[in-house]
Amino acid sequence: MNYCDYCLQPNTKDIHIKYHNSQYGFPIDDDNKLFGRLILEINQAGLSWETILNKENNFKLAYSKYDIETVASYTDFDIKKLLSNKGIVRNKLKINAVIYNAQKLLDIKNEYGSFNRWLDLNHPLKKDDWVKLFKKTFKFVGREIVSEFLMSIGYLPGAHKETCPVYKKIEKLKPKWKEK
Repeated sequence: MNYCDYCLQPNTKDIHIKYHNSQYGFPIDDDNKLFGRLILEINQAGLSWETILNKENNFKLAYSKYDIETVASYTDFDIKKLLSNKGIVRNKLKINAVIYNAQKLLDIKNEYGSFNRWLDLNHPLKKDDWVKLFKKTFKFVGREIVSEFLMSIGYLPGAHKETCPVYKKIEKLKPKWKEK
C-alpha cells in the first residue's frame, strides 16, 4: 500500500495516522461537524496540528459538542470559561471568532437551509475564490485555514495522493459533483 508520504515517516505519531485514515479528506454533511472542523482549523493557526488533535475532545466539550445554535448564543460568561479552560487554545481572538462564525452560520442556515448546502451551492470554486468568500463571511479565516478546512472535508483536492488507499475509500464516498 502506498500511503501519503507523511504517514510513512519514522516519527509520525499514531494520532496523525488515525486522523489521516479516518477523517482527513472525508466528506462531512452534518453542519455541527463541519463547524467543529472549522473550529479546529481556526485554532490550529500558529500551532501544530498535533496539538489540536490532542485537544480535539476538549474542544468538542468546551464548544457544546459543536452545536452551532448554542455557541452562537455564548455570553461574556461563556467566553471567560473558555479563556480559563486549559484543555483548549485560550486565545480571545480565536474564541470570539468561533462565536461570531457560529452566528454567521445561523444566518447561512436561515438563508440556505444549512452550512453544507451553502458550501455545495458555492462549489466548485478555485481556492482563491473560496478564500475571498470565507473572508467576506467569517472571521479568523486566512488562506491556509480555508484551504485546510476545505481540503479536510473533501471540497478541495490534495488531502491524499491518488495511490493512497484512503484516497480510493474517499472517492467512493464523495457525491459525484465533488469529483470535478
